[in-house]
Amino acid sequence: MRERLLPHPLLTLLIALVFVFLMNAATPGVVVLGLILGVAIPLITAPFWPGRPRLKAPLTAASYVVVVLWDIVVSNIEVAQLILFRPVDRLRTRYITIPLDLVTPEAIAMLAGTITMTPGTVSADLSADGKALLVHCLDAGDPDGAVATIKARYESRLKRIFE
Repeated sequence: MRERLLPHPLLTLLIALVFVFLMNAATPGVVVLGLILGVAIPLITAPFWPGRPRLKAPLTAASYVVVVLWDIVVSNIEVAQLILFRPVDRLRTRYITIPLDLVTPEAIAMLAGTITMTPGTVSADLSADGKALLVHCLDAGDPDGAVATIKARYESRLKRIFE
């Protein structure tokens, strides 16, 4: 019964919290509407979710969130310095290809989203076979180093979390 009413309880909670934060008010009406949306959206979209992704390492997931938040802060500072102090013609923009060891769609989507959320990088494309991710870097003096950093900081953790 609970499974049918709340097919994705964490998603319900997340939607409600995001709604309250977006409304910038925690009034009873906003919280109730957030909970209604948090229940309704997963119920409506449940048929499109073939299975629920399982987190195999919840503590690693928590550390992943901390690492991503830290990297977002650091990248914001680095990108600001690049924009303010480096001439445009000295930026080393390029596309890099990241070979993926991840196989689950949720893990690949998390990696692509993380890369895009981090200032200075954007996930541009996923290969048809799902084995490589094309990423645009604002300033990548060492493309192999950028690939190694992404694989070590993000992909290895996501592999432990999802696979």
